[in-house]
Amino acid sequence: MAGFSRGGPRPDRGPPAQLRRRKGLVRLRDPFSAAVRRSGNPDTFEPKEPQMKANLTATLTDNETGKTYQLPIMHGATGPRLVDVRKLYGESGMFTYDPGFTSTGSCQSKITYIDGEQGILLHRGYDIADLAEQSDFMEVAYLLMKGELPNKAQKAKFVNDITMHTMVHEQISTFYRGFRRDAHPMAVCCGVVGALSAFYHDSLDINDPHQRMVASYRLVAKMPTIAAMAYKYSIGQPFVYPRNDLSYAANFLRMMFSVPAAEYEINPVFERAMDRILMLHADHEQNASTSTVRLAGSSGANPFACIAAGIASLWGPSHGGANEAVLNMLVEIGDKKNISTFLSRVKDKNDHTRLMGFGHRVYKNFDPRAKVMRRTCHEVLTALGVHSDPLLELAMEMEEIALKDEYFISKKLYPNVDFYSGIIFRALGIPTSMFTVLFAVARTVGWISQWNEMIEDPDQKIGRPRQMYTGATARDFKPMHLRA
Repeated sequence: MAGFSRGGPRPDRGPPAQLRRRKGLVRLRDPFSAAVRRSGNPDTFEPKEPQMKANLTATLTDNETGKTYQLPIMHGATGPRLVDVRKLYGESGMFTYDPGFTSTGSCQSKITYIDGEQGILLHRGYDIADLAEQSDFMEVAYLLMKGELPNKAQKAKFVNDITMHTMVHEQISTFYRGFRRDAHPMAVCCGVVGALSAFYHDSLDINDPHQRMVASYRLVAKMPTIAAMAYKYSIGQPFVYPRNDLSYAANFLRMMFSVPAAEYEINPVFERAMDRILMLHADHEQNASTSTVRLAGSSGANPFACIAAGIASLWGPSHGGANEAVLNMLVEIGDKKNISTFLSRVKDKNDHTRLMGFGHRVYKNFDPRAKVMRRTCHEVLTALGVHSDPLLELAMEMEEIALKDEYFISKKLYPNVDFYSGIIFRALGIPTSMFTVLFAVARTVGWISQWNEMIEDPDQKIGRPRQMYTGATARDFKPMHLRA
């Protein structure tokens, strides 16, 4: 349980987590960046700053007035060039119009890079496939939050620091009992995470790097506990406390599925599968929920409130609910003999039937995460025996057709990460209502890394999008008796 002391925030269980500042550190503005290094450390990480090359501009011509405007062209470390429009309104009186921000860069970031055309996903420069094969979730969490991969001692300390914060305040269990038993777990998680700011007053000062670090550790540590408690509450089982001796993934599985009446044995295949799922969903650049976290944070809101806002955004079916939609689609198909009829409806332009779990809005050729997830999926199904569930057999048949059917191949409708994660969750016995919750557990480390980066960005201002007003222009007010 968290306590308060003159020495600052304490860990929420066990011995002191040694989170306080250490002497001899060169502390730059971002306490989470790899620039925080001991003086003289040869591993100092120097990310490439965005550049505006001299006299390199794009010309905007207003054909209505005949005026032209020179807009600076910016270059990041890699990826498309950007046009700097920050001074456009002041010079021209015009805003840009970009619903959904699909052509707009809202921030600078050193955390994640995506090239959808080439199927590339990099975290701090490291390929997601390499991380998934050779790393684990805690190592990726360290990378996202601090900027570099840890050495052995750094990782051990980081894992210990996170572990010491996995318990939640005991009064939070009472808070759960205020929800209906049939409440959606995402609604519960959204409420509970937001309420953490009412329990941990010692880590709310966003201008204090140390308090930001403590809050970040708490959020990453407590999300599996909060998620598992939401599930246990929904099925009427007692809450399960986390254990210090288990990995992040194993702890989550145990809190989800163990009961006091029997010893719970963790299958190492399932533990590794869960760890990979967490890794592959840890961060994905400036998507809807991440942008929501940044926008909420731009107002100076505390980190618990910002992450709760991200959870609310993730809950939308167009964002975090895709793997749940895959299972619903398979239920609708029902049997392997119905696949051809279903696909005929998908191919019919006059039919509104949607194919879920295939293709991706960002990745135009293949989703680099899906390759790893596919192998993980088959490992889990082999460990279980695929014949144990007709729905899983149906999913495997759909996968085989998708990889051979010319319609799928020509339109690049490959099975994506949501297709395989939904199957894995089903195989592990996780109900569909918890699918998006697991997404939130994984994405919390990405959200909090992005939030910290936003706080430290000197160019970041409070978010204030503009609009194109299409309503009524100024008109006179009519008293009630004169209105028709």
